[in-house]
Amino acid sequence: MKSRISKFFLRYVATLVLSVCAFGGVWGDHLVAQEQGLSLAGQLLVATPEMPDPRFAHSVIYMERHNEQGAMGLVVNQPAGKGPLAAFLKAVGIDNEPANGEVTLYYGGPVEPQKVFVLHSDDYVSKTTDVVGSGLAVTTNREVIRAIAQGKGPRQSRFVLGYAGWAPGQLEAEINDGGWFVIPADKSLIFDGDPDTVWQRALDRRKVKT
Repeated sequence: MKSRISKFFLRYVATLVLSVCAFGGVWGDHLVAQEQGLSLAGQLLVATPEMPDPRFAHSVIYMERHNEQGAMGLVVNQPAGKGPLAAFLKAVGIDNEPANGEVTLYYGGPVEPQKVFVLHSDDYVSKTTDVVGSGLAVTTNREVIRAIAQGKGPRQSRFVLGYAGWAPGQLEAEINDGGWFVIPADKSLIFDGDPDTVWQRALDRRKVKT
């Protein structure tokens, strides 16, 4: 398992270098305004045991956007690879910062899997930060990684590769078909150090309908 994780990390870092860094204001203003009413933004989308799409089996997703234009979220419980923080910093164009320790990269979804999102507590805000709700925010600027390396970043953070996206009405249909249910966002689930238990714990919080 350790060897597989290392190979993934090295392969991803190499790809990131060649793509001249998959960071940037990809969503920027697109996510600044969150819809009210029935929006699921800021909540957790949890796959049911009956989820028909194998890409999302046992997934827990933090919803960043949900409005009439569609929906977008980040899977939070699927680690994809682990490696030296210094190598990751260099890959995203920050090669002048001393860095110790390792970083874990998480699979965020099948859309644009080489793009990096930092899901974090909202005690850190920059001009590319989307403060979504439930004490959580998402930043796409590489400076958040520099801040984390310097010990000046958010108190809690997770590096996520790619995202899950839905066309208008698609997510609602999947929920109605029994593929997903929704629970309030919980940092203890999102930043859990044992992601293998997160889906079951989220499943246990499902409300029993009478």
